[in-house]
Amino acid sequence: MNNKEEIRLMKGNEAIAEAAIRCGCDGYFGYPITPQSEIMETLMDIEPWKTTGMVVLQAESEVAAINMVYGGAGCGKRVMTSSSSPGISLKQEGISYIAAAELPCVIVNVMRGGPGLGTIQPSQADYFQSVKGGGHGDYRLICLAPASVQEMADSMALAFDLAFKYRTPALILADGVIGQMMEKVVLPPQKPRLTDAEIAKNCPWATLGKPQNRNQNVITSLCMDPYEMEKINEHLQRKYCTIEENEVRFEETNCEDADFVIVAFGSVARISHKAMEMARQQGIKVGVLRPITLFPYPTKEIERLAQRVKGFLTVEMSAGQMVEDVRLAVNGKVPVEFYGRLGGVVPSPDEVVDALKSKLAK
Repeated sequence: MNNKEEIRLMKGNEAIAEAAIRCGCDGYFGYPITPQSEIMETLMDIEPWKTTGMVVLQAESEVAAINMVYGGAGCGKRVMTSSSSPGISLKQEGISYIAAAELPCVIVNVMRGGPGLGTIQPSQADYFQSVKGGGHGDYRLICLAPASVQEMADSMALAFDLAFKYRTPALILADGVIGQMMEKVVLPPQKPRLTDAEIAKNCPWATLGKPQNRNQNVITSLCMDPYEMEKINEHLQRKYCTIEENEVRFEETNCEDADFVIVAFGSVARISHKAMEMARQQGIKVGVLRPITLFPYPTKEIERLAQRVKGFLTVEMSAGQMVEDVRLAVNGKVPVEFYGRLGGVVPSPDEVVDALKSKLAK
């Protein structure tokens, strides 16, 4: 048991695994796929079932893994899964079920290039399927976008806290760069797992054994009455509005005097910070806005900045997905341009500066 903070040099994927154990996770159910396989491999190496009692299981498929998460979440347990792009696609039906049943869980997506099997190189082209919900029906996922190994570790506890606070799945969306890079990280002290009595007290909705009343705590996403299903959907939408009001997180750098703002998340935000420094050395006043929560999105802050800056440049490792949310927030007040690399190619700071000059700072 690790009862104090520790400083380690480790990969982002390894940090996720270590942090999951330390924040009291009850169960991990996954299936290997590059570039996130080290999450399960690290858990298997540590063998937390011997120390904390955490279950670690390689399921027979991604579909099986997400349905094991569904079952564990229904019992009020702190459960999680992880995968990469096409694996997350396979989990979408189960994620939609979990969202409809209002169950908390954590899902980690370490993105790779696509579409299809694509490449094992990093990408950010899962924004639509991760931030917009991805599966069928009107639901959303709380979505955290770490930009460092430290944030990979920190996001585990936050994701579980938010998932249980709002009874909804929370997704950690990292790209392959963050999953594979090595940095110093401060790991949190070990938290105890909740007992069944504590779960019964804190999660009165959970199914814990055979109830005396067969209608008590039935976990389902099925509703045959369309009018009742409409009420369920309206309730979910009210919950998402509450999340949008209370849980927006972002980081701003040099936006106070900026003429232009670069919007980027994950590893691309780090590249954009270097591009910002280079542009400022050339006399171009540039700031960076990094969304930490992709849902809820920092729409209001972008709206505020749009009142005084000359334009935005959204930089992504995709054909342009997050840029749609930036354009909706700006609402035509100033230009919103896009620069992206596709298929696993990582943009350089020089490319970002060149895009800024050619598209905005002419």
